Parts: sequence; C-alpha cells; structure tokens
Amino acid sequence: MKKGNTNTNSGEETNFFERVYEVARCIPHGRVTSYGAIAKYLGAARSARMVGWAMNACDGREDVPAHRVVNRKGVLTGKHHFEGTNLMQQLLESEGVEVVDNQIQQFENLFWDPTEEL
Repeated sequence: MKKGNTNTNSGEETNFFERVYEVARCIPHGRVTSYGAIAKYLGAARSARMVGWAMNACDGREDVPAHRVVNRKGVLTGKHHFEGTNLMQQLLESEGVEVVDNQIQQFENLFWDPTEEL
C-alpha cells in the first residue's frame, strides 16, 4: 500500500474510494480503525468525512470490512448504513469486539493505525 496525497475535490473521488477500500481490507479481524486514521494515512488528514462516504458507498462489497471503521472515539456512527439495526455491532461481536451502547469497549487496545501498520 502506497501513501500519497489525494485531492478529493478534483474529480478523483472514485480513485480515493478505491484507496480507502485498499486500506480497509488490511484491517485485521477483531481490530478497528477510524475514518480519520485512514484519511491521514492516505495523505488527506482532513478528509475523514470522505472516508465515511466511501464506507457508505461500499454497500454490498463483501471484500471491504466497513464494519471495522468507526469514529475517532470508537462509536459506531455508520451503523445505520448496514442492513438491520444491529448488523455492524453483530459483525464486530462475531470477531470478539465488545460493543456496549454503540461504543467499542477497550477501543485503545483494539485500534489499528494504518500509519504504523502499513
């Protein structure tokens, strides 16, 4: 995976989304990362919202573990984009991640930072 600056305002949205998906595919089973951490890794630190849009747009892509991407505090802010009301939580819990009131427990211990790992 190669780092690099991405200008998300120049019509390269599809390319940016694909780069987000490449990073998301690297998140290990039972670990989570944040929208901001992915954006920072891609050289677009202020584009966390675009990472969120990419995660929302990957609906139906089983090769992208979007359930492993949460907000910077470990809250399941994207859960409403999954089928059913608790699918995101169920997917995380099936990987051994404890979630209480939409908050990942021991978030700091489960956090996977692409800047350090890739």
